[in-house]
Amino acid sequence: MTLKAGNIIEGTVINITNFGAFVEVEGKTGLVHISEVADTFVKDIREHLKEQDKVKVKVISVDENGKISLSIKQAMPAKKSVRPAEIDWSNERNKSNTSNFEDIMSRFLKDSEERQQDFKRHQESRGRGYSRRS
Repeated sequence: MTLKAGNIIEGTVINITNFGAFVEVEGKTGLVHISEVADTFVKDIREHLKEQDKVKVKVISVDENGKISLSIKQAMPAKKSVRPAEIDWSNERNKSNTSNFEDIMSRFLKDSEERQQDFKRHQESRGRGYSRRS
């Protein structure tokens, strides 16, 4: 099999650095950057890989100088995505249309008056028992 972008092949980890792992594939050496090791954040690559590990890698690119970029996480089987619950937005729109503007304003005024009364009561209770000295 030739080293071509998109191919998934098996390789051997030959060296580990702080920024990634060098993997030998088909007699050539490529780099798996630390960001391409796992689906989760990788702080220390040595927690995920060690030298002489056999790993499946996906060839991301091969440039004209022969530099090979590899990915372990892209070679992993795709996980099923968890979709959020389906919402029937048509019903939500119908609910909001049933309330007319006057109803909305009436509720707003009622809530506002209640909040103002609560605020006034709170302010009055704080002022009792204290006197200002001139």
